[in-house]
Amino acid sequence: MSETDTASAAYAAEFERWANVFATHKAFSHPSELHGALCGRLAAGSRIDEDEWLAMVCEHMGLPESAAGESDELSGFMKEAYEQTLVFLKSADMSFHPLLPDDDYALDQRLEALVAWVRGFLEGMAMSAGESLGEAPDEIRELIEDMVAISQVSEDQESDQESEQQLVEITEYIRLGALAVFTEFNPPEKPAPQAPTLH
Repeated sequence: MSETDTASAAYAAEFERWANVFATHKAFSHPSELHGALCGRLAAGSRIDEDEWLAMVCEHMGLPESAAGESDELSGFMKEAYEQTLVFLKSADMSFHPLLPDDDYALDQRLEALVAWVRGFLEGMAMSAGESLGEAPDEIRELIEDMVAISQVSEDQESDQESEQQLVEITEYIRLGALAVFTEFNPPEKPAPQAPTLH
């Protein structure tokens, strides 16, 4: 298995983990949309405290706000998901990836997930960045316009080689776009000061 295959398998497994949590709690929304909303908020410079994040999870999943407190599985999973997502966005190796199903799913299901992720990302970003989005550099504003167009794409696409290729290209564009937004709104963290060594 090449590194790319191994990474793809890891992303697919992560999607299944989220999907299983959503199915267990009979959530009516799409896991990709919640992941997109989280990424949008983080990319636009926000950090969410634990209670607010779990409230956001419950709201997205259509659960009462008490659900996270009553389910260790849900709160534990989502706390870990938050931390992991932030680590991937910060990672210098650009290993971040939107939470999407793999090629085993039908094209229309993968497109539906991508559209849901982009919608979530735009919503999260607007919530965090607000008016400062209007002052963002041209390339970020163009990217947001492209994302708005992608979020309105019809999901009933015929599956053929060309459509598959387009979906791969759009997914990569979105992935790099999310990282570009993160870089724009999150100044690099200062390295921890080195303790002076005594000679």
